[in-house]
Parts: sequence; C-alpha cells; structure tokens
Amino acid sequence: MSIHTISVLVENNSGALSRVAGLFSSRGYNISSLTVAETEDSAISRMTIVVDGEESILEQITKQLNRLIDVIKVIDFLDDPFIQREVLLLRVESSKNNRHEIIELGNIFKARIAAVTHTSVTFELTGNRQEIEDFILMVKPYGIKELVRSGTIAITKPKK
Repeated sequence: MSIHTISVLVENNSGALSRVAGLFSSRGYNISSLTVAETEDSAISRMTIVVDGEESILEQITKQLNRLIDVIKVIDFLDDPFIQREVLLLRVESSKNNRHEIIELGNIFKARIAAVTHTSVTFELTGNRQEIEDFILMVKPYGIKELVRSGTIAITKPKK
C-alpha cells in the first residue's frame, strides 16, 4: 500500500464530485483528503484526492476515472515531482504565563497568528502534510481547542 495524490480535472458540472468519489468508495477505499475548486477556467474544476491503496487497484481506478464523462484529465503524482500544501487553522489554549512560548513555537514553524484572546492563540499555517502534522504534535501539550485543515492541494513541479 502506498499513498497516492491524484489530480482530476473535471467539467464544472453538478454530480461530477459524486461520480469521482463513488469510484473510490465502490472499491472500498477511504479518501483521506479531498479538495475541489475551480481552476483558472471557471468551467473546469480540479479535484485533488489523497488515498492510501494498492498500486494495481489505484491504477484501475485511474483508468476508470479517465472514462467518466465529466473527466478531462487524471494525473497521479506518483511518478512526477510535485508541490503539495495544506492549510491549518488551529486554536490552542494559552495564558499570560505561556503565551510567549506558544507564539515562539508558532514562529519556528512560520505559522501566522490569526487571532489572540486572553485564553487562546489561533494560528494559520500553510505547509506540506508532514509540517502540519509536526506542528499539531508540538502544540498538543498546550491543549488544542479547535483544529481545522484544508485538504491537500498539489501541482506538478515545472521542468527545468
């Protein structure tokens, strides 16, 4: 089993998301991350799907995706170098005594402060999946009040 990041360009029509997600669920695969948004062309949306699965089954799913009516292009980033990012909003408990320490921790990860109150600090962090996971792990001992993550977005690296 390996983690795959797959980008699917689809016509921006109702039901396209359902049909694409249905291919994964019908094979018993859980999508760990799904992000959908319009591209530079408002008639086309990009779905970025992260799924953990066996190579042979995911290859079959990719072939089936290419046959769907709304699908324009499928890219499995397994073979090509790519850039991926997630966005995290995280509210952590803080007090006068530890606020400076928490903010310094955020600075180490280049997290932006989105809000500060007497009892919490809310951070915004953009990074790859591992950076996000590492930041969550580091602030967990302070008490996470709320956590929201976007799904993964990805794009191929340009060839030099």
